[in-house]
Amino acid sequence: MRILAVILAACIVLLQWPLWIGKGSWLKVWQIETQLAEQKQQNTKLQSRNDAMNAEVRDLKTGTDAIEERARNELGMVRQDEVFFQILDSKPLPIATTPVQPPVTPPAEPAAPPEDDPEAAPQASTLAPAAPAPAAAVPASAPVPASPQ
Repeated sequence: MRILAVILAACIVLLQWPLWIGKGSWLKVWQIETQLAEQKQQNTKLQSRNDAMNAEVRDLKTGTDAIEERARNELGMVRQDEVFFQILDSKPLPIATTPVQPPVTPPAEPAAPPEDDPEAAPQASTLAPAAPAPAAAVPASAPVPASPQ
């Protein structure tokens, strides 16, 4: 009886072997279903890309708007009656923080004002020249004023 039980167990194992591990097993079916889902997802992405390309080709064949947009964006073209404005970044380029100042020559010593008149105003030549205001940040494309000499 013991031999019969072993033979029946062996038959059950041999019948179950292809179901679990063989050529058409559950493991292979699961792997193939996973590959199928990945391929369907990739096909969906490629189909949407193809649809976008077909729409672009249709626009290029029939309408002038797509051609004009490409000419403006890729080639920088403008119409004959248009004015092109290029807007630079809002952050200006750094400019030197110390302004260049012309050399200051000391004024000639003027004659002393009469001591009799205490209300006499000093002459303009005795005043020191005012220091120029620091240069403001100017975009690189703006014209730079010439420094006074």
